[in-house]
Amino acid sequence: MRSLVTGAGGFVGGHLVRALLEQGDQVRAADIRTQAAWKQVHPAAENVSLIDLSEAESADWAAAGCDVIYHLAADSGGMGYISYHHADCMANILADVQMARAATASGARIYYASSSCVYPLHIQDDPFTRPLREEDLTANRADPELGYGWEKLFAEMTYQAYAADKGLQARIGRYYSVYGPHGWYKGGREKAPTALCRKVAVAKLTGCGSIEIWGDGTARRTFTYVDDAVAATIAITASDCTAPLNVGSPKSSSILELAETIADIAGHQVMCVSVDGPVGVGGRPSDDTNIRNAVGWKPQVSFRDGMERTYAWVYDQVKAELKP
Repeated sequence: MRSLVTGAGGFVGGHLVRALLEQGDQVRAADIRTQAAWKQVHPAAENVSLIDLSEAESADWAAAGCDVIYHLAADSGGMGYISYHHADCMANILADVQMARAATASGARIYYASSSCVYPLHIQDDPFTRPLREEDLTANRADPELGYGWEKLFAEMTYQAYAADKGLQARIGRYYSVYGPHGWYKGGREKAPTALCRKVAVAKLTGCGSIEIWGDGTARRTFTYVDDAVAATIAITASDCTAPLNVGSPKSSSILELAETIADIAGHQVMCVSVDGPVGVGGRPSDDTNIRNAVGWKPQVSFRDGMERTYAWVYDQVKAELKP
């Protein structure tokens, strides 16, 4: 199998390239960034940097000769990023459309990496919102996350339209807060798991007894370990299911619970100090019924195990940075 991974220099993309190589695929790894800025570089892949997939010629070149395309490339980040970069996130649609067109022309099957941000905000007010089902998107008025969520929703509709009108083989997964090693942990794009790992690591290494969190910490999320997200991505792409599927875990945790777990792993208790910052919806848990039924996938890495692996990696990065 010859596979293309777009956004290969990013967090999930780097892990996906590794997994595809391990299963024997020939992999073309493409990213708009220079390789020096990639999260992971796998020498066994055909690594292509500085490729702008919003341009038709670049998209056609990247897709040429590939059987399967995993389209992960996007300008994205955690709430601290997407809350203040609506225009940049909306511009992702340019590459999404070009990749839909290029995949159609080449006859490749394409996986589109969507997000739980597509779900209506007005049904996620309560921290104990019931798990979100794929059907909730059609049963309620459109009300996705401003900017990023709207773009992801429009892109989903674009891929489904290409499938219906032009025969594109499209598969769609909606990620829920994917976390793990080799991702953003500082700089503004990081999500809550790695951001809190960094804060706890700094507190431990400097002897500080407190960390800051945005809001009161009661907001709840489903956190998906990156290896599980990659396994789901490959399984969805190989399946016959053409409907979007949640890629999440039945377990949800509050931000306070997340911080407490990380502090326990670190062996360094901290007090959480609430500060102003973008919090997002009250609750965003995932219902994984449809993905289990459609492709037989369920998460294999427990929340505790995933956080132990993530904290260990972030701690090493922080320790190296603080070293005199």
